[in-house]
Amino acid sequence: MNAKVIILGSAGGLPTSERGLPAILIEYNGELILMDCGEGTQRQIMKAGYSLCRKMKIFITHLHGDHIFGLPGMIQSMNLLNRIHPLELYGPKGLKEFIYEVVGIAKCEPSFNLIVKEISEGEILSSKYIKVYGIKTEHSRENIAYSIILGGSIGRFLPNKAKELGIPEGPLWGMLKSGKSIILENGRIIEPKEVLGEPIPGIKIVYTGDTRYCEKIIDFANEADLLIHEATFASDLANRAYEEGHSTAEDAAKIAKAAKVKKLVMTHISSRYKDAKIHEEEARKIFENSEFAEDFKTYDLKS
Repeated sequence: MNAKVIILGSAGGLPTSERGLPAILIEYNGELILMDCGEGTQRQIMKAGYSLCRKMKIFITHLHGDHIFGLPGMIQSMNLLNRIHPLELYGPKGLKEFIYEVVGIAKCEPSFNLIVKEISEGEILSSKYIKVYGIKTEHSRENIAYSIILGGSIGRFLPNKAKELGIPEGPLWGMLKSGKSIILENGRIIEPKEVLGEPIPGIKIVYTGDTRYCEKIIDFANEADLLIHEATFASDLANRAYEEGHSTAEDAAKIAKAAKVKKLVMTHISSRYKDAKIHEEEARKIFENSEFAEDFKTYDLKS
C-alpha cells in the first residue's frame, strides 16, 4: 500500500507569500495524518484537495504558535461542516489546556468527538496499519519528533516448514501466523520466526519538528524512507541556530547521512532567505539526496 506525503507549510516563524506555516499531511489507507498545524493550515488542506471531514489524526511537535495556531480555526470549521468522525489530537503537555481554553473562549465546542492526548517519548499509537513513536529533541521548549511507520507485516507463513516441524494444521498455525509462539505436545516451543519468511517492512517517515542538531535523531530515523528535518538557517548562522534550538542545512544533512535515510526533505526555513538554494547546496555536499520542501509538493512512497 502506498503513502502520499504533501507539504502544506514549509516556513518557520513567519509565513511568506510563497510558504505557509508548518504542516505536513500524510494520506494512507483512506486516512489523513497531519503533523503540526500552523495558522492557515485548514486552507492549505482544502487547497490540496482534501476535506476537513475525513478521518484524521493530528500530531503536534511543540507548542510554539507557528505550529499550533491553526488548530482552533480548523476545529471551528469542522464544526460548521458537520464533521462526524472523531478527531484524535496528540502533542506535548499543555496541548489540552490550549485547545479547551481557546475553544471555550470562542464558544465553538465541537459537536464531534475531540480526543486530545498529551504524550511524551516512546510508543504513541499502535494499530493494524499505523505505528507512531516519539522522542524529545533539543529545542527552546519541549519538542517531540515523530516516527510514523505505515503498513508492514510479519513474514509470509510457510506451511511446508510447519509440517516439517510437526505442527498440526489448525489453530496452532493461526497463532503462528499472528506472531505468537506455541508449545507442541512434546513440550517443544516453536517461535513464529521458525515458520515465517522475511518480514515485510512498512513505510517509515520521520518528522523532527523544531530542534538543534540532536544525535538521538540518528537512531530514531535509522533507514527511514523519508526524513523531514528542520533547517531554519544556512551555515552562516550556525551559532544562532544552536542558541535558538534550531538546525542548519548541514546539521540536517549530517543526521540524514548518519541515519542512512533514503531521502532528506528540509523545512522550516527562516523568512530572511529569499529561496532555499544555499540550503540545498550545503546539504547536498554531505547527503546528495536532499532538497528543501516547497508548499504543495507531494512525495509518493511505496512499501
